[in-house]
Amino acid sequence: MDSTNIAHQVASFLLETEAVKLRPKQPFKWSSGWNSPIYCDNRVTLSFPYIRSYIKQQLAEMIKRQYPDADAIAGVATAGIAQGALVADLLEMPFLYVRPEPKKHGMGNQIEGRLLEGQKVVLVEDLVSTGGSSLKAAEAVKAAGAEVIGMAAIFTYGFAVADQNFADAGIALHCLSDYSALLDAALANGYISAEAVEALAQWRESPATWGV
Repeated sequence: MDSTNIAHQVASFLLETEAVKLRPKQPFKWSSGWNSPIYCDNRVTLSFPYIRSYIKQQLAEMIKRQYPDADAIAGVATAGIAQGALVADLLEMPFLYVRPEPKKHGMGNQIEGRLLEGQKVVLVEDLVSTGGSSLKAAEAVKAAGAEVIGMAAIFTYGFAVADQNFADAGIALHCLSDYSALLDAALANGYISAEAVEALAQWRESPATWGV
């Protein structure tokens, strides 16, 4: 199956499981203060064995294809932990996960698991918006002496700011699906009308001012 078909299949699964909710007429409010016609929580897919397995297999294949030198998988807390562990198990690679910041107690760890100096690490995320939390995790892995060779994620909104942030950090990003594939799948499967597509597309172009 080529990448376009995979993107549409993943998008269809996200809609089917209601991991993604589209509400252009009653926007959600993000923690950033942005109005958003979409809410995405890909952790929901973990409750569906067939879909969970499909996503795991496609992430693993993407990592083998795009990052053949990888020798460890790191999940980005919290949503990337389960996905990363599933993929690491399938690939038979070491697994660890990275918190947004060090713990305030105990050993004060930010990275949980055994990370070796010089290891080539692929970070796993469920969702990429601006890339901020993902790149913080990458910095923590680099600070510990390992090499971040890229990130694999289930879904990206495709914001220009995220593309720029990853480019500036010198980290490759590959995702199974994206916002454009989601809109196509939502329209094809009757989740939205053709009329709603324009409003949803406009949000991606200017999320900070959309609906203000």
